[in-house]
Amino acid sequence: MLRILFKATVKRELSTIFLFLMKEGIVMIELPEARVIAEQINQTIKGKKISSVVADHTPHKFAWYFGDPKEYHNLLFDKTIGEAKSFGGLVEISAENCRILLGEGVRIIFHNKNEKLPAKHQLLIMFDDGSSVSSSIQMYGGMWCFKEGENHNPYYEIAKEKPSPYSDDFDEDYFMSLLKENTGNLSAKTFLATQQRVPGLGNGVLQDILWNAKLHPKSKISSLSHNNLLDIYKSIKATLNEMAEKGGRDTEKDFFGINGGYKTMMSSKNATMSCPRCGGTVIKETYMGGSIYYCSGCQQF
Repeated sequence: MLRILFKATVKRELSTIFLFLMKEGIVMIELPEARVIAEQINQTIKGKKISSVVADHTPHKFAWYFGDPKEYHNLLFDKTIGEAKSFGGLVEISAENCRILLGEGVRIIFHNKNEKLPAKHQLLIMFDDGSSVSSSIQMYGGMWCFKEGENHNPYYEIAKEKPSPYSDDFDEDYFMSLLKENTGNLSAKTFLATQQRVPGLGNGVLQDILWNAKLHPKSKISSLSHNNLLDIYKSIKATLNEMAEKGGRDTEKDFFGINGGYKTMMSSKNATMSCPRCGGTVIKETYMGGSIYYCSGCQQF
């Protein structure tokens, strides 16, 4: 009974956090940022040897670890950083037979030798050349360190299993197959950003995806024509590619703490401004427990 009550309390508090994030315009690492950060990790710390690990330095109610964070130093000490990969909104870093997995709510920053480190952090990995990487929670997030094959978190496993929009496997046929999962009554926003249909595609990037497709976030999937659905597919591929090519969105930071170069068209930064395509007003509206942004002119519902 106590376990049920605890789970209910955590679920209720997490729901409150999600609402706050969306209403205040606080966004998280999604597909393009995870991809950019993984590439920057490979260019920056690959081959470095871990000299020290400090986990849970600044306790956080919604910082999630795999096992006991006090054991992270013993687990990773003297390991050499290998390749980093992105899966959805997750960044996975190999360290010989271990993995460091960082979730979408984590801010991951590289620090050069002698650079001042943040006073608060939930995971700090230091290397033998004096450089380091700090990870800190914005509102919630996971920092999981484990031996390869140990972590069977379903969110992680689904993100690894499903094809990324950046891959050739995410083709038109695959996208259309997602529409067969009783999605007809869903809105475009709900279809794109829930149930991990496309891992890492969340409320942040979907706004520009739908703007580029000239579709309203509330549009029902069942009401869309085949051409409308093709427009969504093409926009997913094109928009996410542009976001990654430009270093992520201007609402998020990269591995070096620098905002991305992709200028968001539909976000909290653009509310009440004019649409750059048609001149209509950018509307911010509460929908499905969060915020949506759309143009009153070219995304009519």
